Amino acid sequence: MDSPKLQKTSIASKLESTEHKVSYDAACKRLLSEKVVLAHVTKSYLTEFQDCSVNEIANRYIEGTPLVDAIPITTDKTNPAILGMDSSDKTTSKGEATYDILFRALVPNTQEEIGVIINVEAQKDSYPGYPIVTRGIYYCARLLSSQYNREFTNSHYEKLTKVYSIWICLNPPVKDRNSITSFDFQPHTLVGNSVAPVSSYDLMSVITVYLGGPGTKNYSGTLRMLDILLSDVKSAAEKAKTLQNDYGIQMTQTMEKEATNMCNLSEAIEQRTTKKIT
Repeated sequence: MDSPKLQKTSIASKLESTEHKVSYDAACKRLLSEKVVLAHVTKSYLTEFQDCSVNEIANRYIEGTPLVDAIPITTDKTNPAILGMDSSDKTTSKGEATYDILFRALVPNTQEEIGVIINVEAQKDSYPGYPIVTRGIYYCARLLSSQYNREFTNSHYEKLTKVYSIWICLNPPVKDRNSITSFDFQPHTLVGNSVAPVSSYDLMSVITVYLGGPGTKNYSGTLRMLDILLSDVKSAAEKAKTLQNDYGIQMTQTMEKEATNMCNLSEAIEQRTTKKIT
């Protein structure tokens, strides 16, 4: 039987390891939540924004400050923070599941202001025991249902705002690396020729983004940018140089701090794992 001292050391070790992982995840989310990063993702993967420049999306179409771990997914607490997406609307409760990153963007070239609510999730485990896309569908459903009494009232379902749930998977298996898949709601006419306007059903989309790494197929564009940004082996200086030269992303002091934290925390987690093995 372990002595109380050994038990205490073991518990402290586990707590420290958990804290490192939580801090690592938080640094990753904060890097992804930078407007210029979200603008690259939005332009690359959302059809509504493909004709816009990254600067236009970041400075003109993304509204307010993207929220990080601020909005609970539970039915009775998502509503208050959807409208306006203001950071002052944070309603986080400890222990509750929250959206990793949530922001709102206005669709360009429309007759009226039509919002697109976009949820971005950073996922380290591509197969956590359930299909990622299924969880994404649930998130989209929650973002749609939470609009009642905010985006629309009574039976004005035509005022529903389109939602996206984008899942960025950091360590996918080899077969999935550097692949992007969009899951959309599409009509299939079974009898007759009835056609509904696209705007009446094009209201949700789940996008899975599996990163890869150098030397793998399709390693370019935003896939490469995200892989470099979220790398736990590249230094902040390396990231800053590549992102500036290749993508025009000027890393702020805050971004460099988070990038450094990711590397340090990753090393701490790896060292602890190595000690356990040896």
